[in-house]
Amino acid sequence: MQLKQVIIVYKAGDTSAQYWAQKCAQELEVRQCRVLVGPSGAKDNPYPVFLASVTQPIDLALVLGGDGTALGAARHLAPEHIPMLAVNVGGHLGFLTEPFEIFQDTEAVWERLLTDRFAVEQRMMLQAGVFDPEQAPDHRPDTRSATGWENRFLALNDMCVKPAAADRMITAILEMEIDGEIVDQYQGDGLVVATPTGSTSYTVSANGPIIHSGMEAIAVTPICPLSLSSRSIVLPSGSVISIWPLADQDLSTKLWMDGVLATSIWPGQRVDIRMAECQAKYIILRESHSYYQTLREKLQWAGARIRYSNKHRRLGNS
Repeated sequence: MQLKQVIIVYKAGDTSAQYWAQKCAQELEVRQCRVLVGPSGAKDNPYPVFLASVTQPIDLALVLGGDGTALGAARHLAPEHIPMLAVNVGGHLGFLTEPFEIFQDTEAVWERLLTDRFAVEQRMMLQAGVFDPEQAPDHRPDTRSATGWENRFLALNDMCVKPAAADRMITAILEMEIDGEIVDQYQGDGLVVATPTGSTSYTVSANGPIIHSGMEAIAVTPICPLSLSSRSIVLPSGSVISIWPLADQDLSTKLWMDGVLATSIWPGQRVDIRMAECQAKYIILRESHSYYQTLREKLQWAGARIRYSNKHRRLGNS
């Protein structure tokens, strides 16, 4: 990997992340690297300025923060095919980030990157668009390409269709189609459409399935449905999920991407969600990177309360 131009994004309001961002910028500039540094948060979005001001390809995005900072980076950088090194500085769970311990020796990190001693993990993303059949009654976006998805929203974890109001909790009534065929109507708090990466986020909290991050699949999970028959469903990655809000007199239905508001959905419109053509590219520095270990550590997946020894395993490995 070359390190001629690097962007460094740190969690807004976190002094530790800002310190390490400045430290890394100084070290990279000594190596004759052009560096752009900025905060990322609910009120800070440095990516449009970064992408518009560069005169040569961006070799690396260093993302210092938690999972939220890493998700925001993926939404903006994946379409540009920019690899990201996300480090857990000031974060909490750290599902998408490298542990801070292996990043402390930053000079060694630069040497590893320059000599290609790292792995790249590619993760599937979702894209969504809002369409109005009254304006284009025969329009259906192409399920095989990005045709017809000009105004798209991207998410690495999930797309969620649910209402929002300042003064009360509103029940959503949603109709779902898969590839143009009506599947069911849902009454409850909403629907979450997740990637395998997002299956361990909002989806698992809504009793949805855990899907290995190396797969390409889409999980649709009702959020607190008012029916015991409303269940999660796992779909092939080529599926297009269409969601129609019904009986929305308060005009409260929203589309959320990775927990961030994307847009409002008016009555008569539908949201189409499918696998995005771009993928998030995360750099892995850990020498022993285990998806199952991450589940055990981050989600405290303890399994049985009573632990038994497996002597046969030791005999088989000897």
